[in-house]
Amino acid sequence: MRLLLKTTTLFLLWAACGNVVHAERPNLIFILTDDQRYDTLGCTGNEFIKTPNLDQLAAEGTLFANASVTSAICTPSRACYFLGQYERKHGVNFNSGTAMSRDAWAKSYPMVLREAGYFTGYVGKNHVPIGEQGYDTDIIDKSFDYWYAGHGHLTFYPKRRHEIFKAAVADTQTEIVSEGAVSFLSGEGGFIEGADAFLKNRPAGKPFCLSIACNLPHGSSTRTMEMLDSDPELYRTTYRDRMDQIGFPKTYVAKDQILTPKLPTDVLFDQYRQVNYDFVETPDQMKEQLVRKAQAITGLDLMVGQIRETLQREGLADNTVIVFSSDHGLMNGEFGLGGKALNYEPCLRIPMIIADPRLEESQRGRRTMALVESVDIAPTLLELAGVEVPSEMQGISLRPLIEGEVTKVRDSSFAENLWSTYFGNPRIESVRTNDWKYIRYFENDRTQFAPVTQKTLYQLLPSQVTSYADWLTSSIKGEQPVYEELFYLASDPSESVNLVNRPLYADKLNDLRAECQRLVQFAKGDVNEPPATVVVPNIKEGKSKK
Repeated sequence: MRLLLKTTTLFLLWAACGNVVHAERPNLIFILTDDQRYDTLGCTGNEFIKTPNLDQLAAEGTLFANASVTSAICTPSRACYFLGQYERKHGVNFNSGTAMSRDAWAKSYPMVLREAGYFTGYVGKNHVPIGEQGYDTDIIDKSFDYWYAGHGHLTFYPKRRHEIFKAAVADTQTEIVSEGAVSFLSGEGGFIEGADAFLKNRPAGKPFCLSIACNLPHGSSTRTMEMLDSDPELYRTTYRDRMDQIGFPKTYVAKDQILTPKLPTDVLFDQYRQVNYDFVETPDQMKEQLVRKAQAITGLDLMVGQIRETLQREGLADNTVIVFSSDHGLMNGEFGLGGKALNYEPCLRIPMIIADPRLEESQRGRRTMALVESVDIAPTLLELAGVEVPSEMQGISLRPLIEGEVTKVRDSSFAENLWSTYFGNPRIESVRTNDWKYIRYFENDRTQFAPVTQKTLYQLLPSQVTSYADWLTSSIKGEQPVYEELFYLASDPSESVNLVNRPLYADKLNDLRAECQRLVQFAKGDVNEPPATVVVPNIKEGKSKK
C-alpha cells in the first residue's frame, strides 16, 4: 500500500507540474547545416526554395523564430553546440591557436550521452579540433560508436578529399551524408567500407544519438558544384528556369553602388574580405550563388525526408526527437556586405526546429518568438534524454518551451565575434532583446598582419594567438569600444537606422550597454580561469594532414 501510495503521489505531482512522462529514453537526431540563414525555408517565409520535409517537421514540432548563434563563424559555433558554452568560455576559434582539451570534450553532449548508455553516431563534417594535435589527434574519430565523417570542408564531391567516403554509392555531399545516416538507422552498413574498424551496427533496444553535420549550403561546397552528368538532376537544372525570381535582400547594394559604407572603414576592413564572398558584388554573381544555395538546401530537405522515412520503416519514428539547425547565417549583400562573423541578424539568426513525436497533438506545431541560442541545444538534448546536465554548460534547456510550460527562457541574447584576422572583421559584442539590438566594436589593429602574404593567409601568427587570449577578458577588464550601433528591431528589422547618437534613446542605450557587459561576464565565467584548451600553434582552418 505504501508503494502504491508513493507511486500515485509521484504521478499526481508530475501531472500537476505539467511535465510529460515517458517510459523509455528517446532516440535523438541532431542535424546541423552550414551557413544557412533563417529565411531559407518555406516555414520561415521563403517562397523560392522548396523545403516540404522541413516545413512538415516544423508543423509537427516547434519552430524557434528567434533562434540565434552566439558566434557566427564555423568552428567556434560548432564548439558552442557541442559544449553548450559561449566561445569566450571554450576558447576555440581559427585564430585562437588552440584545440578543445580532452577533459572539455568529455563534457560535450555526445560524450555525456554515450557515458549514460546511448549508442552514438557522427556523420558528415567535423570542424572542431580536439586534443594536442588538433584534427590529427583522432580523439573525436574514436569517440563515437559510429563515425562516418571528414575533418574540415568536404566540398561538393567529398570522395575527392576524404578517403572515408570512397565506398559511398553517391558522389555528391548531401547524398553521401544521407547514406551514412540511413545506414546508421537501419543497421545496413555494408557500403561503408571506408569507415574505421570500430564501426558497429546500431544495437537493437538501445537508445541512440545521431549527430549529422553538413558542409552545405556553405560556399566552399556550392562553389565546387560542377553540374556533372552523373549529378542528381536537382543540382544541374532545378531553379535555373526561375533565376529571375530569386529574391535579393531589400537592403542589397552592389559594390559599384556603395556610396557610404555600413561600418567605418577603420572598423571593418572590407577590402580584405575573403574572395569566397565576393559573389555579393554584382547581381549576376549573386543569382548564380543563390541558385546553387537553393539547390543545396532542397537537397538537405530531401535528406531530412529520407531520414524520416527510414525512422518510420524501422519502427523508430514514434520515439525519436529530431533537432534541425545551422552553425550560423550569412550576409547576402545587405548594405554591400558579404560573409559572416558580423553580429547583424542575417549572420546570427538561424533556422531551428525541434520535433518530439512523444508530445500530445496539442503541443505540436508551435511557433515561438522566445529568444533562444545555439548553446541551448546541448542541455536540451541531455534533458530530453533524462541525463544530468554538466555544470560547465551555460545554455538553457528548451524542453519547457517545447512542452508549453513556459513562453520564454531569457530576456536577452548575447553574441560575439573574436575571429578578427587578416580578413578585416572587427571584434564584436552584441545583445538583442525582442525589440532592440545593441552592437559594439573594438579596435581593429592591422599592424600584426604586416608580414602576411597570399601564401600565408591561413597561417596563424604568434601575435594572433597572444591577442586572442587577451581578447577573452579585455572588455571585462575595461577596454572601450570604438564604435556602437543601436537598432529598434520592432520597426527596423533590417538594422538600417543607427539610433546610438539620438538623445531620445540615451536611456535605452545605457541599459543595453550594461546588459551587454553583464552577458560578456556571464559568457566568460571566472575571469581568471583560462579555457579548457590545449595549444596547437600550427593549426589551420579546419585542415588535417590526412
